[in-house]
Amino acid sequence: MLRSAEIDIAFEKEEDAELVMQSLSPETKDKNPRSSVEIATSGKMLKLKIEAKDTPALRATCNSYLRWIDTAIRVNALASKQET
Repeated sequence: MLRSAEIDIAFEKEEDAELVMQSLSPETKDKNPRSSVEIATSGKMLKLKIEAKDTPALRATCNSYLRWIDTAIRVNALASKQET
C-alpha cells in the first residue's frame, strides 16, 4: 500500500515559489525505487505531492525535500541581501 503526503508552502512572492520549484525540479527527475515526488506552483504556493512504498521512505523523502526547500529559501535571502 502506497503512503502519500501533500505539502503546501506559502511564499510572500510568486517569484520566490517559482525559484524554489526550479531549484528542486532536478531532484524530482531522479528515479527512486521507493518514492516519487511531483512539484508545482500555484500563485504564491509551492505544492509537493509525495508517494512512497512505505512510511520510512515517505518520512525520509519529506525530510529531504523540506531541508532542500529551507536551503533554497536561505540562499535566496542571502543573494537578495548581497544585491542591495
